[in-house]
Amino acid sequence: MKSLRILALGFPHLPTDRIARSKWGPSWRSTGRPEGPAIACVGRHDNTLRLTALDEQADAIGLRRHQGLTEARALYPQLEIFEEYPAKDRELLCAIADWCDRYTPLVAEDGKDGLFLDITGCTHLFGGEEALLHDILSRLFRMGFDVRGAIASSPALAWAAAHFGRGGVIDHEQGRDVLLPLPIQALRLETQLVSSLSKLGLKRIRDLAAAPRAPLARRFGVKLMQRLDQALGYEEEPISPRRPIASLSAERRLAEPIASEEDILHVAGRLAASLKPGLEARGAGGRLFELVLFRVDGKVLRLAVGASQPLRDPQRISRLFSERLAAVHDDLDAGFGFEILRLNVLNHEDFNARQGDFAGKGESETSLPDFIDKVAARLGPDCLNGFVLRESHIPEKAVLTVPATHHVGSGKSADAALPVTDRPLRLLKRPEPMEAFTSEVPDGPPGSFRWRRALHRTARSEGPERIEPEWWNSLEGERVRDYFRVEDEQGYRFWIYREGFYGSHPPPRWFVHGLFA
Repeated sequence: MKSLRILALGFPHLPTDRIARSKWGPSWRSTGRPEGPAIACVGRHDNTLRLTALDEQADAIGLRRHQGLTEARALYPQLEIFEEYPAKDRELLCAIADWCDRYTPLVAEDGKDGLFLDITGCTHLFGGEEALLHDILSRLFRMGFDVRGAIASSPALAWAAAHFGRGGVIDHEQGRDVLLPLPIQALRLETQLVSSLSKLGLKRIRDLAAAPRAPLARRFGVKLMQRLDQALGYEEEPISPRRPIASLSAERRLAEPIASEEDILHVAGRLAASLKPGLEARGAGGRLFELVLFRVDGKVLRLAVGASQPLRDPQRISRLFSERLAAVHDDLDAGFGFEILRLNVLNHEDFNARQGDFAGKGESETSLPDFIDKVAARLGPDCLNGFVLRESHIPEKAVLTVPATHHVGSGKSADAALPVTDRPLRLLKRPEPMEAFTSEVPDGPPGSFRWRRALHRTARSEGPERIEPEWWNSLEGERVRDYFRVEDEQGYRFWIYREGFYGSHPPPRWFVHGLFA
């Protein structure tokens, strides 16, 4: 684990920072806080109004989290109260996590007020670990957040140093010396367990590390020893990134921010061109692309487009984002411009290269995939649908509707699965009941039938085709079906079936299931 480097960020006043940013602007910490009373958030817990979040001024006064509101008012009558809003706090934390993607795509949430960043192998891009930590803390401070940060070789050690230590960069050899003097709460233990350990005199991690392990594990469970081993680096602790990891990625950091769609598309085309060698080396093409736009003020916008076939041509990829930008034109708020653009390949498949002809043109018959990709990029992936086969004998279950981008790219079209004469051109969404007259008993078609208030006299028929219920997947009450292809005297052709047999209980019923012409 020596090579693993984790950056832990803690936001001890995230709810009140959100309120302060809305009152005084995002740069309120840089310009200085205006004079005024302390701020606290209040929520109802245990049928009592209690303080759930405090700002620095309220902490300095001596107020405590989970303290009753009445007691807090008695100690500090001028306290400014706001109702807690956990959904907005989480939304703000997610926005900060999106902003942290500029440093590494491996960003994970840590509870309600923290983040983990796996910065292994990318610190040299920012001048080293010290420079990276200073850059992220100073930027977040200018954005109005009180933040603590630490870099260590394990998530547990980085968390402990950021929340209960001095933070900073901790080398692998220094981890034990930094961890042992910290309070027992730095191991992320439950409050009740911390209280029980304190009664035994185990108030510091050095006390716990020096105590016999077996008695502690028998009394308090293995979770206590697991937390200690994770902090010391003896046991690995995985972190789960909040977003899928891109197969390939290309990034451009701009000296001057850009805002126009033309400039965005130009940079996106350059990024797509830089991804092409990587896709060629894998023998693959991208099926799902994501363009990430980092705005100067910290907001992050994401645009995703899919392709019906694997792509690696930069011009075609750029055209897809052109359609996507046209669709979100009014919602694309560039603000003061975008300073970082990143193009991710979220999904890729094997690329079937075509031999070029003498004119040097290797692609043919690409009009349909191009059309599907453009429409899907502008109107969404579900605007066009196709059909693929499903393993079922029941007609309404045998074909599945999927987005056209998957339908064309999979090559599993249902169009050529059966001869045209065997199944109707149009299958009704669900079979519709009809009245059958003068049916031939026991297995013949009706001489005439009424459907949708119209009477049809049978001129020709073909059948029956018997379809039994699927015993492994059938619902209770499903019965055997006898299908007929029927043509009436006007030349209209129907696909009808009888459910059940004559002489059985309940009596058979007739349905129209599709139309041939």
